[in-house]
Amino acid sequence: MQPCDVVIRGGSVFDGAGSAPRTADVGIKDGKVVAVSAEPLPDGARNLDASGKWVIPGMLDVHTHYDAEVLGSPGLGESVRHGVTSVVIGNCSLSTVYAEADDCADMFARVEALPWDAVHSAVKEHKNWDSPRAYVESLAARPLGANVAALLGHSDIRVAVMGLGRATDPQARPTGDELNRMRRMLTDALDAGFLGLSTIRSSFSKLEGTRFPTRQLPSTYASWREYAALNDILRQRNRIHQSTPNLTSRLEIARYFAQSAGRFRKPLKTTLIAGMDVKADRTTARAATTAAWIANTLGKAAFRWQHLPVPFEVYADGVDLVVFEEFGSGVAALNIRDVLKRGELLADEGYRRQFRKDLAKKYGPRVWHRDLYDAQIMSCPEPDVVGKSFGEVADERGIHPADALLDLAVAHGAKLRWRTVIANDRDDVLDWLQRSPHVQVGFADSGAHLRNMAFYNFGLRMLERVHQRKFMPIEAAVHRLTGELADWYGLDTGRLHEGARADIAVIDPAGFDGSSAAYAEAPFPGIAGLDRMVNRNDRAVAATLVGGQVVYEYGTFAPGFGSTLHAGTFLAPA
Repeated sequence: MQPCDVVIRGGSVFDGAGSAPRTADVGIKDGKVVAVSAEPLPDGARNLDASGKWVIPGMLDVHTHYDAEVLGSPGLGESVRHGVTSVVIGNCSLSTVYAEADDCADMFARVEALPWDAVHSAVKEHKNWDSPRAYVESLAARPLGANVAALLGHSDIRVAVMGLGRATDPQARPTGDELNRMRRMLTDALDAGFLGLSTIRSSFSKLEGTRFPTRQLPSTYASWREYAALNDILRQRNRIHQSTPNLTSRLEIARYFAQSAGRFRKPLKTTLIAGMDVKADRTTARAATTAAWIANTLGKAAFRWQHLPVPFEVYADGVDLVVFEEFGSGVAALNIRDVLKRGELLADEGYRRQFRKDLAKKYGPRVWHRDLYDAQIMSCPEPDVVGKSFGEVADERGIHPADALLDLAVAHGAKLRWRTVIANDRDDVLDWLQRSPHVQVGFADSGAHLRNMAFYNFGLRMLERVHQRKFMPIEAAVHRLTGELADWYGLDTGRLHEGARADIAVIDPAGFDGSSAAYAEAPFPGIAGLDRMVNRNDRAVAATLVGGQVVYEYGTFAPGFGSTLHAGTFLAPA
């Protein structure tokens, strides 16, 4: 055998298929695994000591919003540093394939909490494609740090065909010619190697910008007839429909099950966010998985909930929090983008009466528990309130908890930072969800929400939980994070055996020290002076290899990472 480019020595090797690990050397040549040997291999050009460590296939992150970031900062280092070697972009109806820069910025900025200017400049500056195939070629030519696979966003094609105004007009429907054009766009994307289509029904999804700032994303205005016309193409091609449903309408979610059903036809692969144990409704997790079991077993569907395998912790600056979109007074505040005008609204007593009423509402579907005793202040110019809940501050001041929040928000705006856990706070239910065959591990939202929801290291945190709580074998957890996802999405990655792509993570369990859940910030790539929430547990990943190249080791990226080092590629369905 010719000398290997890289030899990973003496680690516990997991194949990603669920088999028990074995101690072996892994030899890599020309981007492929050429040997997994119990006997020591000859030295390679590069040797990595993996003794006491886990050598696993690189993890997949199937729910990201890197669509703008990958254009200007293609390393995607916040994922790579956590052992992720492949990401899926184009989720939640949003992609940058067809729409122009203004439309992309209006669609991404508010719902994904990204700077409008950053999205606009990324698309305007880097867009050199005029078709899905040219888009794929453009991505593949970039110095990718991770592999990228893509869904086509329904909002993207709808606005390209109908224009943003008509695409977000509740009374407008695409003409027959326009619907046929969308079908051709989807077909062209699938021919170019896209995984499928993403849609959205969530009422949380609002536009930014000056044209239609109070309207929802274009996909939310589509009829189920429009979805069905596109789903027929996906079903024929065995491709995927990803969506964000309106979680307050269980009847509407049943439509997804019906679309996925395959008892009398080919099933439609469907994945929705999110399978969670919601604090506001403890029946949600059981109801969601039971419904999925019925759909998959009796209806012969191909349905999966996307599940975040860690507590769903959210942060807010003032009242900027996506779950405020679920009640009227919250929407009213978020619809005002001017800081001073918003402050005037929050100070108004009539508004406050409605806000208190909305928070006190006990019945009806909801995502946020709205318990201000379960909302901790993390930073504020008034140091005496830091570390307390709004409920505790209210008790000290003799006021309503809602007024405590609004008083501090009026006084300090975005300098008031607070956190709460929306879901996934019970370990036993988390254990159960992560064993369920009706959920897949996803919904990290990587690349979005710069001041909120940092779950880049979701896979490491799941492995750490399994290592500590032992609610499933380590090899089963590795399979859920690698081979299972690769198989479902049809991607040639996620396995570690001779002949496989050399996308590999070397995990050091000695680094499972609890730091994975800690708060951290780091500069946003490409934008001076802007920080974002991230994760930092650099002792847990000894190395990440993409396409056989060592791109990251213990907190340090390889020279040229994201600029001249071409490690990743565009992944099309195998």
